[in-house]
Amino acid sequence: MKERTMPPTIAAETAPASPADPAAPVGPAAIESPPRLLQRLQERVGASVVGYDEVVRMLSVALVTEGHVLLEGTPGIAKTLLVRRFADSLALAFKRIQFTPDMLPSDIIGAVILNPVTRQLEYRPGPVFANVVLADEINRAPPKVQSALLEAMQERQVTVDGIGHPLPRPFIVIATQNPIEQEGTYPLPEAELDRLLFRLLMGYPTVEQERTLNRLHSGPPLEIPTAPVVAGDVLEAYREQAARITISSDVLDYAVAIVRATRGDRRVLVGASPRAGVQLTRAAKAHAMFAGRPYATPDDVKAVAFSVLNHRITLRPELIAQHYAEGGFGGESALRAVLGDLLDKVPAPR
Repeated sequence: MKERTMPPTIAAETAPASPADPAAPVGPAAIESPPRLLQRLQERVGASVVGYDEVVRMLSVALVTEGHVLLEGTPGIAKTLLVRRFADSLALAFKRIQFTPDMLPSDIIGAVILNPVTRQLEYRPGPVFANVVLADEINRAPPKVQSALLEAMQERQVTVDGIGHPLPRPFIVIATQNPIEQEGTYPLPEAELDRLLFRLLMGYPTVEQERTLNRLHSGPPLEIPTAPVVAGDVLEAYREQAARITISSDVLDYAVAIVRATRGDRRVLVGASPRAGVQLTRAAKAHAMFAGRPYATPDDVKAVAFSVLNHRITLRPELIAQHYAEGGFGGESALRAVLGDLLDKVPAPR
């Protein structure tokens, strides 16, 4: 019988990088603590994309929980570049799919074709067969094409001609979209939104961050390290570490109470689903891991609550209209107001 190889154990302290190759990916012989890994990922991405350390933190949480992410923001704020830099930091297979109005589902999941040599029908996989898939400008494609990702995101497989084809593990979809007010966009179906762990609303950088960004990209081409920060076989150790983070019954009840509060608020037409509660708990545990703690706290739940819930609730139209009149953009101000109030009203355990 073949002996099972156990995943490496994450060390409590940061393992020193090899002096000969400081940019070498972290492997089983040198496992970093989660906070140090997060810092290195933020430094790698921040070398060319300024001001989005918190987005990198949330992408790291999604990576270890195999949750999918939607990045939303106006064109030109480096959504695509951020995802590319993040994926380049991982020793994982990466594919980018540019969504357009004329796409077909087979452009994503693949199709059965006739091999001209063997004259046999065979399945040719699509670009969804990767560990990290960038679905760029996902709302540029109509709902029929967007739905091609539903089975992949939920079941980690695609079905073509009645045959299921498993996707590689880990598997994470990072989608980008422009605000729905932009020309030529389609709203994402609710079923697809509910399969996303996070929707991260990316705003404009600060004055100082924009000044730094201009300085970086107005000179000679940046020399970006190409060696991954973390090897693919180590990610399983981080995923198991996140799953082992403890969460007390009080903190678990707190997460459940937040989700249920979205269903009883008069400003909300449709509240968050039970899946949202599961995702909220998993994300809070991973957030605690990257903070260097073996247990989740109410602050971990609060830290991820808005990103987990903002795309899973439907607000009343009159509330959104009110915030538009007050200068809100895309309903974001209304969402922040409602979810902020709920977090203040739900008592946190001590």
